[in-house]
Amino acid sequence: MHANEDSPVDQFVEYYERQSLTPETRARFETLYDKVVGLAARFGASTNSLDVADIGCGAASQCMIWARKGHRVHGLDINAELIEIGRRRAAAESIDIELSVGSATALPWSDASFDVALAPELLEHVPDWRSVLNETVRILRPGGIVYLSTTNTLCPRQQEFDLPLYSWYPGWLKRRCERMSVTSHPEWVSHAKFPAVNWFTPYGLARELEKKGFDTFDRFDLIDVDGLSPVHRIVADALRTIRPLRFFGHMLTPGTTVLARKR
Repeated sequence: MHANEDSPVDQFVEYYERQSLTPETRARFETLYDKVVGLAARFGASTNSLDVADIGCGAASQCMIWARKGHRVHGLDINAELIEIGRRRAAAESIDIELSVGSATALPWSDASFDVALAPELLEHVPDWRSVLNETVRILRPGGIVYLSTTNTLCPRQQEFDLPLYSWYPGWLKRRCERMSVTSHPEWVSHAKFPAVNWFTPYGLARELEKKGFDTFDRFDLIDVDGLSPVHRIVADALRTIRPLRFFGHMLTPGTTVLARKR
């Protein structure tokens, strides 16, 4: 590597700093905000001034959306450079957010101290993903909402590896590709420092949460039918009620998305 070339770590930080500011990212986080608040309101919870944990917050773009809307936000990420970028952005807008460097497997917060826990695109990157899930459950209050998005084994399309049909590779081949992605072929994962090592299905992740005392809702449960045309409403109802159609819908969706409410 030449002296003037960026290292994979530099490329990782630059990539996520850049991606965190795109209109697509902002739109995705705004949509997520509406879904989380909508689910809380469905159960009669107050949605004013919530305590929110953003786990794996990166450069804090999602944190700032929640903070601008009046919520008390705490973000955590293992990458100190991204946390520092987030702190600078928050300071530039005089937004009060607590941002910490730390591991999602050992969160620095007290039991039952949050109303909302957000963990987008995180579980797939942490080998000990069950500890992440346990810690997320621990910090939530009864009635609290958790949002998880991660990989989807059912769908042949995915965004983690630049390899065709990677989701369907057998485990031994995935392990080999993971090793190569951090050695000889970092371009397979856009030079990500922590490429995906875990693969889930919407059904399996929902079962994990239900065992921990949560009611779960997948992307089809969360479709807002208000304003849909009669035809689209029929399709949405079919996806919700006809199991084979729901399974087929998950096969067409690159990621797993689950919202859950702690009983």
